[in-house]
Amino acid sequence: MSALARTSRKQPQQGELSPFAAEVLEGLKATPKRIAAKYFYDETGSALFDKITDQPEYYPTRCEMQALRDHAAEIAKLIPEGAALVEFGSGSNKKARILLDAVRPLACYVPVDISGEMLAGEAAELRADYPNLKVLPVVADFCYPFDLPEEARTAPVRVGFFPGSTIGNFEPHEAAAFLRNAARILGSKSVLIVGADLIKDAEILNAAYNDAAGVTAAFNLNLLTRINRELDGNIDLASFEHHAFFNRERNRIEMHLASLKRQKVKVLGDTIEFRAGETIHTENSYKYSPDSLRALARGVGWLPDGMWTDKQGYFSIQAFTLTQEPRPAS
Repeated sequence: MSALARTSRKQPQQGELSPFAAEVLEGLKATPKRIAAKYFYDETGSALFDKITDQPEYYPTRCEMQALRDHAAEIAKLIPEGAALVEFGSGSNKKARILLDAVRPLACYVPVDISGEMLAGEAAELRADYPNLKVLPVVADFCYPFDLPEEARTAPVRVGFFPGSTIGNFEPHEAAAFLRNAARILGSKSVLIVGADLIKDAEILNAAYNDAAGVTAAFNLNLLTRINRELDGNIDLASFEHHAFFNRERNRIEMHLASLKRQKVKVLGDTIEFRAGETIHTENSYKYSPDSLRALARGVGWLPDGMWTDKQGYFSIQAFTLTQEPRPAS
């Protein structure tokens, strides 16, 4: 689970459905039903996600922050003076601050996120706290190509930062596509620092996505509230419940919204039928072994250059170096 890029790069023209509307209708009519996790993050969803990270069962954020703090000096050695630091899907800047406090002077810090309002607020805070740092936010969907500011393009080295195990929200082929896209954006001889949740006991994983306070359940169900509000839906939230479980075969947590009864709902005037027990698949969160992430990265041209974990070994920070021109998509 993570604050994944929250919408498509294309803005709807008059008379066209928004990306949210088009993808929701397509997903609800599919078999099995699905909605992309990036649509969790309206204002309420983003607030709920922040609350999830404070739940005692939800270890990833705490463990990643611990790993970053404990190993900041070692990680900073991969970020030379004058480098440009580019954070993909920046959201809150609390993790970037750990690196910014440890590195030598940078050419610039480039936070990239689809939410322009959030970016502006976070950038203003960073400029106040780091007056000698050039903070150059870019509003973009990091899953697609985008242009870096000139200060980043002309820096001797560009270092990508992709924390939060956001890479786990991608299907493996999508994760490879992101790594390939990051290589093209950052260029040869660049560095990429990735936060990735590790495979562990199913009990720990299941508890993390089924917190006792019900915050993750509220986060999942808020997607239906958003559909009702933005897409003229009439979904009864009480007729759905949150399901989350570890799929051992695929090494991933799956989140679903399960219909408690046979029912029909309307979205933008279309009628969608549900069987009792039928689910909407809302999120995957893949868990990696160190070797599996290295193999994925190596397959698109990134070579392993270090790994660090928290004290429990729950979460990894892995570094990769691009020593050749990015490989074309196959």
